[in-house]
Amino acid sequence: MLKHRTAAQLFLLAVGIAMIGFGLWRGEADTVLSKAIRLCMECVGIG
Repeated sequence: MLKHRTAAQLFLLAVGIAMIGFGLWRGEADTVLSKAIRLCMECVGIG
């Protein structure tokens, strides 16, 4: 049972890394960063 759990964890880790890489390849990091900046400005009350 421990082998199945470890295999599942490694598979999900690989899928997560692949999804992060795909998002970076599509340029989603810029979108997320700009939304985070806007959110912080609204919370502080500057924007």
